[in-house]
Amino acid sequence: MSGDETAPRSGSDPVGSGRPASNPSRPPVALLSGAGISTDSGIPDYRGPNGVWRRDPGAEKLVTYHHYVNDPEIRRRAWRVRLTGPARHARPNAAHRAVVELADAGVPVRVITQNVDGLHQAAGMPDREVLELHGTARLFECVDCGARGPMADALARVEAGEEDPPCTLCAGILKSATVMFGQALDREVLGRAVAVAGASAVFVAVGTSLRVQPAASLARIAAEAGARLIIVNAEPTPCDALADEVIREPIGRALPALLAELAAPAPDGTASGGPAPTDRG
Repeated sequence: MSGDETAPRSGSDPVGSGRPASNPSRPPVALLSGAGISTDSGIPDYRGPNGVWRRDPGAEKLVTYHHYVNDPEIRRRAWRVRLTGPARHARPNAAHRAVVELADAGVPVRVITQNVDGLHQAAGMPDREVLELHGTARLFECVDCGARGPMADALARVEAGEEDPPCTLCAGILKSATVMFGQALDREVLGRAVAVAGASAVFVAVGTSLRVQPAASLARIAAEAGARLIIVNAEPTPCDALADEVIREPIGRALPALLAELAAPAPDGTASGGPAPTDRG
């Protein structure tokens, strides 16, 4: 990612999709996405009623840095999950595509995601417009020398029989390029996310419990800066009382409808401010 993440786009999309320039008169929209946006793609969430950690409490060790680097068996299990789990072959769903359609309509959009699956980019959002707070599972990294590469290359080694493939440069431990429990978020990425939240006219929090800090604070930052705060989540969140609108409907149906409303021009031809405050719970 490069450039000012809070500024509206100008010119066509850098990856050559033919997307029109953003209309500076449209209210900038920030979208904070959590695990719930990807469940329709077959990726289970972690903390929900049927979340991975409720069904298998030991699974949390696979994404805890201390356990991962100190226990070869944890690493071997983690590599098996990366190889055979649903995330490897997941595809964007209607909610991911709706975000791209909003941007295609000329609305300045910035995505802040707690997810590591890369599905926003796979749906068509450019990398520079997606802030991945928790890193990405699309790459591997060495905890010793910092080398990085495509996750597909590491998984090919696992398929070939390496249960815990070491770094080919320094023989160090490899992991996904994600922020595990016990690791700090990237300060630059977090700083950009705070700036985006504070500059947004509309802030949509979708599929996130808003309980994990510092990501959860972004909704409050946006609301306190005057943004219209809209929460789309199956369960109550600590920020519901701050929201202009709370939607409890399934994300795959609710988010496309909501973003279509945000994309629509107001009757006088100016930018729409989004739907009127309501609670669809």
